[in-house]
Amino acid sequence: MTSEDFRRLALNLPEAVESSHMAHPDFRVRGKIFATLGYPDSKWAMVKLPPEQQELFSKNEPAIFVPVKGAWGRQGATSVLLKAAKKTVVRKALLAAWGNAAPKSLAKA
Repeated sequence: MTSEDFRRLALNLPEAVESSHMAHPDFRVRGKIFATLGYPDSKWAMVKLPPEQQELFSKNEPAIFVPVKGAWGRQGATSVLLKAAKKTVVRKALLAAWGNAAPKSLAKA
């Protein structure tokens, strides 16, 4: 998977927009970040998951998903190694991250 593949998957989610945070592209739904690209470098992306979902993705696909180091990782920030990633798996992680950030009324629709 490339960064452009990740970007397309993220932007295909309802009301997803690309913005920037700390000099990295991020993806938001109604102002809330659910994913980023390029951290810590161009080989990586990040999905924002609750710790329970992070544990599930990291356990099932350890070559793709790794908790971010430090406090952000303990809060669910999950790195995605793009070159190892499969679109179907990343799509599920992005959908989960988007669903956690989106208002409940939008997520249900």
